[in-house]
Amino acid sequence: MDGYSLPRLALENLVKCYGETRVIDNVSLTIEPGTAHALLGENGAGKSTLLKMLSGVVRPTSGVVRVDGTELPSYTMAGARMAGVAMIHQELQQVPELTVAQNMFLGRALRYGPVLARTKMEIRAQEVLSRLDPSIDVRAPIHTLRVASRQLVEIARALLFEAKIIAMDEPTSSLMPTEVAKLEQVIADLCRQGVSVVYVSHKLDEVMRICHRGTVLRDGRHISEVNLRDMSERELVSMMVGRELSAFAHVSFRTEEVVLTARDLCWGNKVRHVSLDLHKGEVLGIAGLVGAGRTELLQLLAGAEKPDSGEIKVGGVARQFRTTRDAIALGIGLVPEERKRDGIIPLRSALSNTAITSLGRFTRLGHIKAKQMRARINSLYSDLQLRPMDPDKPIRLFSGGNQQKAILARWMLAETEILLLDEPTRGIDVGAKQEIYRLIRMLAAEGKAIIVVSSELLEIMTVSDRVLVMRTGHVAATLERDALSEETIAHYAAETLQTAQTELVS
Repeated sequence: MDGYSLPRLALENLVKCYGETRVIDNVSLTIEPGTAHALLGENGAGKSTLLKMLSGVVRPTSGVVRVDGTELPSYTMAGARMAGVAMIHQELQQVPELTVAQNMFLGRALRYGPVLARTKMEIRAQEVLSRLDPSIDVRAPIHTLRVASRQLVEIARALLFEAKIIAMDEPTSSLMPTEVAKLEQVIADLCRQGVSVVYVSHKLDEVMRICHRGTVLRDGRHISEVNLRDMSERELVSMMVGRELSAFAHVSFRTEEVVLTARDLCWGNKVRHVSLDLHKGEVLGIAGLVGAGRTELLQLLAGAEKPDSGEIKVGGVARQFRTTRDAIALGIGLVPEERKRDGIIPLRSALSNTAITSLGRFTRLGHIKAKQMRARINSLYSDLQLRPMDPDKPIRLFSGGNQQKAILARWMLAETEILLLDEPTRGIDVGAKQEIYRLIRMLAAEGKAIIVVSSELLEIMTVSDRVLVMRTGHVAATLERDALSEETIAHYAAETLQTAQTELVS
């Protein structure tokens, strides 16, 4: 039989159990050669576990994975690679100090006897990379490349060893729009060459542009296989979450009281002469391209970094933050962009992660009032609909959305008045996003002042009362609510810088 009469990939009745818990329950799907196929579902739906079984990281409890009709030779990473399966992880698996070519041949170096064939590897690496981006220097240390270029190196590594199937997990989470467009073109080219792509992303507009078909998962079960060209995004969301999501109408709780002021803040070339006022009850959005200085501005406001010049006032009083503790003591809390690296202590429980900034509030005469603290945290988790409702479970075992809820509960427990949220819904499914938006509105209604940094323009427009647009470290524009549109924000974010002065667009 002609090999192309067979599916490129077939998952047959896959089951994966951890103890008595079934995280994958009898899932089957097929993917044809030269197609991009999406795995769709909320956090905890089973997408990551399927990718791990496909790439040989974990072995199915039962069921079969076939590539071109042949069962994987062994359910190991080496067996998956032998069968032509490659995995592009969200957190790239590269050695920063090695060159591009060395990373491409990592674990499979070419040799002349005991001697590494460096020149031969560089020539071969350049041949493959030229199909994707000939401007990448194979001799450059890989840490000097932008994230988008490093992803192309991973794709080239897969092609170097003739991958038939490339699985991509949240590949655009750190990319600028132009880089996303480049990746979309690369995926289209791969499909034309007969490579199949398994694609996971929470950005549904992106999924529907890139992928031909998709498999919807919910609670580890196969719900439906869909033709993405024939569906609306709303229909797809309803299928993923099992319910209709209500439209999120913006309501402003902004008052005249200014709780945080920054004047002429500078930090190297990352933040240049930035000024802003944040009002009680306000949600102030900060938009801009990657590298515009948004995260760096939040780090200055949170005391994580010290400005070279400028002034920060809290409650009308000038403050100098030596550490984040100083900012926390004044009621400022930061939810960082890199949640897993900077926001949580992975091996500690959710409860411990939430309590970490408030232990002093529950301590009397050197003793922690553990019952009182646990009761308050349980109440917060109930309000936030933490799932599963298990405060003693290690936080690393929660989904991204529920990790984020535990971090937000940390600042609610501390009764923080000013919240700095950096990419609060990155890597979070569409249902959890709605819950985060609801929480932001609830906190604003309570009088909290909130700054939200987001790369998603629709998200910024959904939650914000006002938006600062940053570009190359400057505030390029301040947009009031009635002036917000994706086109206007994108214009100021990308326009060639002509002035460092803030513009008020009414």
